[in-house]
Amino acid sequence: MKAQDHPNNAPGVPMLMPPWLESFQIRFLNPLVRPFARVLPGVAIVKHRGRKSGTAYETLVSAKRSGDLLSIGLMHGKTNWVKNVLAAGEATVHFRGTDVRITNPRVVPKGDDDPTLPEAVRRAARRTGVFVADIA
Repeated sequence: MKAQDHPNNAPGVPMLMPPWLESFQIRFLNPLVRPFARVLPGVAIVKHRGRKSGTAYETLVSAKRSGDLLSIGLMHGKTNWVKNVLAAGEATVHFRGTDVRITNPRVVPKGDDDPTLPEAVRRAARRTGVFVADIA
């Protein structure tokens, strides 16, 4: 399957990661990183609930904090964790040794150049969609 045919590939949020690499990361890399994720810089754990099942999930992501704004590049496209957090309107993120509550989640689509966003977010949005949320 090609990235453009993958269900995660959504308008404004292209899937840049080839599906085979995404599968490899989920199956092999994430289990290796998970024990160290709580202390690795730039790695965050998004704690969210399934929008239909209510099941609790924890997803490893690469995150950046700019003041009271948390941003996560969406190289994998609009994945289930993004849909779950958007539906719930909030989540908990373990970032740099502490849990923070995020609210007002939104996706900045590829190509958006909103001047109110930090420069790092605007740069990432030139290439892919970016998940952005306020830290409560």
